[in-house]
Amino acid sequence: MSTVYEMNFRVDSRDVDLFNQCRPSAVLGYLQEAATQAAVELGVSGPEILKKYNCLWMVTRNWVELDAPLRWNDLITVRTWHRGAAGASSYRDFDLYREGKPVGQGTSVWVMVDAAKRRLYRMKGLTEFQGTDGGELCKAVKLRRPGLPEVFDSRVRRELGYSHTDINGHVNNAHYADFACDSLHLERLGRERFVRSFQIGYVSECRAGESIWVDTAVRGDELFARGEGEDGGERFDFTLKLENVSEIVS
Repeated sequence: MSTVYEMNFRVDSRDVDLFNQCRPSAVLGYLQEAATQAAVELGVSGPEILKKYNCLWMVTRNWVELDAPLRWNDLITVRTWHRGAAGASSYRDFDLYREGKPVGQGTSVWVMVDAAKRRLYRMKGLTEFQGTDGGELCKAVKLRRPGLPEVFDSRVRRELGYSHTDINGHVNNAHYADFACDSLHLERLGRERFVRSFQIGYVSECRAGESIWVDTAVRGDELFARGEGEDGGERFDFTLKLENVSEIVS
């Protein structure tokens, strides 16, 4: 069985912003779909692990780094593999190519959660993951909770609805990037800069009908956001780094 799954995407008009740059949420959508199809190929898709283990897949953290902005009509190839399964989580790595040339990378952390008890399932005995990791391709990147500002600059309220939900019944991970980028007003970014990298941590589930508060802070080219529920509990953290387009090395 192949350890690497490959999938092509065409950046379309729904994926780009007013600066003709592919939005972070759209990039996350590509990675999510590639990961989903890779899981299908391995026999660990959502319906399969629910039936066999009574568990759900959940992503707990995403990180993406781009060498240059992705633009409308770019042909993007995503290559992905997992790093094996040990303990309660598993890493999945990604390489991104544009027209066959490297343009970025990413990684994500996934957990299996018992559908009834909402407890983490330890994946050590997951036979489907044995001998199917990426081997030498596996990245050394480890994702940890980032340092957030002690004081945030502003706070906005966000209503969550039907369009934010996915098959698991909660807000889909890609939408958190939209919540953060909207609250950080990336429409003010300008064409001279692009999103070089970003990381999202998913602390607690959000569902349609809920409201969250999004706190934001800007420290030069580093942007921060934090989501908080009406109960005061943290829902997500987000960090983003900008870079000048003129500094891209061709």
